[in-house]
Amino acid sequence: MNRMQKFFFSVADFFELGWKIIKSLFYPPYYFEDTVNQMYTIGVESFLIVGMSSFFTGMILVLQTGHELAVFGAKMYVGALASVSLVRELGPVLTGIVVAGRVGAGIAAELGSMKVTEQIDALRAMGTDPIKKLVTTRFLAGLVVVPALAVLADGLGILGGLFVANATFGISPQSFWKTAIQVLDINDLIMGIIKPFVFGALLIWVACYKGLTTEGGTEGVGKSTTQSVVISSIIILIGDYFVNQVLIWILNI
Repeated sequence: MNRMQKFFFSVADFFELGWKIIKSLFYPPYYFEDTVNQMYTIGVESFLIVGMSSFFTGMILVLQTGHELAVFGAKMYVGALASVSLVRELGPVLTGIVVAGRVGAGIAAELGSMKVTEQIDALRAMGTDPIKKLVTTRFLAGLVVVPALAVLADGLGILGGLFVANATFGISPQSFWKTAIQVLDINDLIMGIIKPFVFGALLIWVACYKGLTTEGGTEGVGKSTTQSVVISSIIILIGDYFVNQVLIWILNI
């Protein structure tokens, strides 16, 4: 089998896994406890790194754009620029990439280890659907917590921007918040929620696929982990463009 054939077979297997995940949502058993545990692992344990990344991204954004806007006497609008940039674009994308790096790698490594040690085959032998127990629980958790993390990232990013705006440019917190909130409309909020919802589904899907298709022992686990992060990050960036196009068309922005 040449590389091209292997690639197309991999793509087919990837979408087959997605179809199995969707089907598994509609029949029991439902592993509520496992899903909650995964929500904690994916969401709560990722909060610190997502929060720090977003906070300093907001600071850098305001620091860079504030100096440029000051040249034109428009530095008072830096809050509006920061809020729109974070809510529409930077918050969801940054959250998706950070979670892909932290959680996606962990999922691929965990499932890959189970695959090479035949624990997944053991689950099948005991009559347990590994897709239902190992993949669907993580998929549902990702759909819930990644948008929540993105909302928190938006808020912390704007807060970091407020700190720099006040300390560096002398903009009062009241003025910053006023411009930051007034510029946002319902379309911005819809875009800021739908994007991380899509990114959460994609990164969990990719991580689970790479974990379940791991081969070659511990060396294969390492390769699957690396590939999971790289592929997830690329898909998030590519998906961001197409999600933007679809939402702009639907919302008539």
